[in-house]
Amino acid sequence: MKQQNGYFDPVAILFIGGVFVIGGLIFIGGPQYNVWQQSLAGKAELQKAEYTRQVAVLEAQAKKDSAQQLAEAEVIRAQGVARANQVIAGSLKDNKEYLQYLYIQNLEQGSEKGNKLIMVPIGLDGTPVPTFSVDK
Repeated sequence: MKQQNGYFDPVAILFIGGVFVIGGLIFIGGPQYNVWQQSLAGKAELQKAEYTRQVAVLEAQAKKDSAQQLAEAEVIRAQGVARANQVIAGSLKDNKEYLQYLYIQNLEQGSEKGNKLIMVPIGLDGTPVPTFSVDK
């Protein structure tokens, strides 16, 4: 390290000075860097939470809009069914012969499928009359 004339070698002095400067920066700048890094991490987490919240709000809004559209479609369908029922009821009013024809057609279709018709006699007041059958 010492030269022959009693002076220190300039390269050695620069090296030792550089080590002290770098060490000082590490001891002083290290904690500052950690604080800065944590601050950036916190901001990134906050941005992520905000984005997640916005996505959840938009999804909820989409579900709400979808439910409203489905409800409106159901109302329109129900109005169509009600109109169709009015037309059918109007065409069947005072048309006893057609209703009897439909009744007979349904009885025939039921018998083709194996359905059995059981006729229950009713009295003048509309209550069923008790009948007895004897199986032998």
